[in-house]
Amino acid sequence: MSETIQLSLAEVRELSLNVLQTNGYSEAHSKAITDVIVAGQRDECQSHGLYRLLVCVHTIRNGKVDGHAVPEVVDQAKAIVRVDARFGNSLLAFQTGLPHFIRKARECGLAAMAINRCFHFSALWPEVESLASEGLVAMAMTPSHAWVAPAGGTKPVFGTNPLAFAWPRPGRTPFVFDFATSAIARGDIELHRRQGKALPEGWAIDADGNPTTDPLAALKGAMLTFGGHKGSALSAMIELMAGPLIGDMTSAESMAFDASAGATPCHGELLLAFDPTVFLGDRASEYLEKAESLFEAITSQGARLPSQRRYAARARSDEAGVTVPRALYEDLLKLR
Repeated sequence: MSETIQLSLAEVRELSLNVLQTNGYSEAHSKAITDVIVAGQRDECQSHGLYRLLVCVHTIRNGKVDGHAVPEVVDQAKAIVRVDARFGNSLLAFQTGLPHFIRKARECGLAAMAINRCFHFSALWPEVESLASEGLVAMAMTPSHAWVAPAGGTKPVFGTNPLAFAWPRPGRTPFVFDFATSAIARGDIELHRRQGKALPEGWAIDADGNPTTDPLAALKGAMLTFGGHKGSALSAMIELMAGPLIGDMTSAESMAFDASAGATPCHGELLLAFDPTVFLGDRASEYLEKAESLFEAITSQGARLPSQRRYAARARSDEAGVTVPRALYEDLLKLR
């Protein structure tokens, strides 16, 4: 028997909706979550696709997330919109605040959206991509749980603390990057554990502060930042901007709030949007074209732009569907 199965994107969507609604998520939350589950699986990011359904179900079964929470939009200031997720998942809160966020960015030239009291488990690139599709330059950042040691340390302080950026390219797919400031996403360590695979060196340390390639030892110890002190500094910046700045929890506070439930992290998210047409007026198209010269200078020498592999995977998946580990698929069938 093959260790993988092939599913169409429609089957991925149906499975996700079924699992979520069966386990207590409202229709609105289920649809919002499923949109990013499908996007992750479609773009061949296994750690942010169907695998995340296991996390969603565990979180709601442990009584942490409110699967029926209705987000509340707060008009905080001329260029700031705040969305209180009310301890629901972040994705419905993002969708609820998005029209207000876009309007403020176009009126002011730049705007911020703070999402508070949300459970966040997903990739950030679908969010910044959606803003780039509106012609906006976008950034997003969020803490998580204290799983990551600072450079030179041995005890967890930071979350995986991802940072995402998108630049609109008229007539082309946007320039997008989305990466954890840890050496790798937490989900990738979980996938190595499930598959019985050793970790690459430099990803983690054990509980005694020693380097380890054992996923179980890594989960009991600490992850490492990418790039040593540089990744550590970026991680601290994200803790501050998506924590105290917006009146929400740091990764350490989120971990304490979890109280060993092992649920999705609960904290805040900060998004920033910039409108080139407000910054530049009738010169916007001229400078967007200058940006294309930069991209051409990169690709003409054989270098790859971030997200190009995702776009190639997207095209394959749209045509042929996706490959899913059989063990994961069978685990999800049990949750329907």
